[in-house]
Amino acid sequence: MVRETDQFCQGSSRVEQQQTSTGVWMFVAGRHLETRIFEHLRAGGFDDLTLAQGRIAARLGPDGTRLTDLAAAAQVTKQTAGFLVDQLERAGYVERRPDPTDARARLVVLAERGIRAQERAREMEAVVEAEWEAHLGPARMRELRRALLDLRALTDPWREA
Repeated sequence: MVRETDQFCQGSSRVEQQQTSTGVWMFVAGRHLETRIFEHLRAGGFDDLTLAQGRIAARLGPDGTRLTDLAAAAQVTKQTAGFLVDQLERAGYVERRPDPTDARARLVVLAERGIRAQERAREMEAVVEAEWEAHLGPARMRELRRALLDLRALTDPWREA
């Protein structure tokens, strides 16, 4: 199967590849991981989960997340986030619960089906990371991870301090 990212890279000369932005190569690697995860989810019976829904669900904190925070983290409108959360809720992936810190607010949390889907996604994350490490070698994989973690200070405003 030819993936979208494979088509992007086909026909690129060595010079073109060197001139391509680092951000594009990070996107290609991230998209590859995302594609593999969704293939694995579909094979495991989670075939009703869309990419947009998955991107929202992936931003849920372990104790739940407010809808406005989900929207900001996913860089979508509150209405779009609400629409996607409604779909996830109907499919049994998430549920809304009262926020224990604010009686007026609600948290979106993973439901049992969402937890099972997350576990399956983590399985494929581990497989792909092992493939990357086998390709790069342990030292380069550690360097890559360290560099990406360092970049979070500039690129991830929702990171925990």
